[in-house]
Amino acid sequence: MKQRMGSGFVKFVTYLILVLGAAFILLPFVWMILTSVKPSKEVLMMPPKWIPSRIQWENYREAFHAVPFFRYFSNSVIVTVCITASELVTTILASFAFARLEFKGKNVLFLLLVATMMVPGEILVIPNFVTLARLGWINTYKALVAPWGASVFSIFLLRQQFASIPESYYKAARMDGCGDFRYLFTVMVPMSRPTIVSIALLKIINSWNSYLWPLIATNSREMRTLPVGLAYFSTEAGVSYNTLMAFSLMIILPTLIVYLFTQKYIIRGVSRTGLKG
Repeated sequence: MKQRMGSGFVKFVTYLILVLGAAFILLPFVWMILTSVKPSKEVLMMPPKWIPSRIQWENYREAFHAVPFFRYFSNSVIVTVCITASELVTTILASFAFARLEFKGKNVLFLLLVATMMVPGEILVIPNFVTLARLGWINTYKALVAPWGASVFSIFLLRQQFASIPESYYKAARMDGCGDFRYLFTVMVPMSRPTIVSIALLKIINSWNSYLWPLIATNSREMRTLPVGLAYFSTEAGVSYNTLMAFSLMIILPTLIVYLFTQKYIIRGVSRTGLKG
């Protein structure tokens, strides 16, 4: 009986901590939604007013017309699709090479690649900009896509999954006359689908929400992406927080929907790579 009561108490405390943690995480998102429909005078009231006196849907219309929304949206879609496709190609091919092929210096090269994960991405901003400027790619889709067409983390993740597939499959396929590319795309890729899908989803979310690089690599409104549009709501006269929150919600809504419907693939993909412990 005491054991059962102790187990019930531990379960209660566990669920209580999880609920409090979830509420703490969701609090900023709830505040953003409520602020997006508030009148301007109620946004910065002290003490804060959570529930608006009236729902002001006009904030969304103002946010929509404040920037060329459809142009920014199409740019974001093009850049996100191109980056995701490029990364999947480089990740699948590199992961197969490190997991199955034998070549001189393979382990050393893989360790060097993994070591680059310790380098902060901000350090690469200036070298990337200088390189692309010399190529004449600034303010083009190539500048927005090229630096992010490969990911060491994705290669490491997928390589772990490929390495978990028994090598006997590869040897049997080779004995039957199956080439490397055919084995890769008919055996390894289908068996690693959850991991590949999770890599693609993480890249989609990251590319869609990217702000710093599109701001640096473009200098005309025609090439901007949706996150860069957030800067237009901050002026010398101040920040229009209600329309800013409305625009922010319009930006994150597509990725939120994608994540909610595909989160099981992310969890399954990561759990099958051997990173869970």
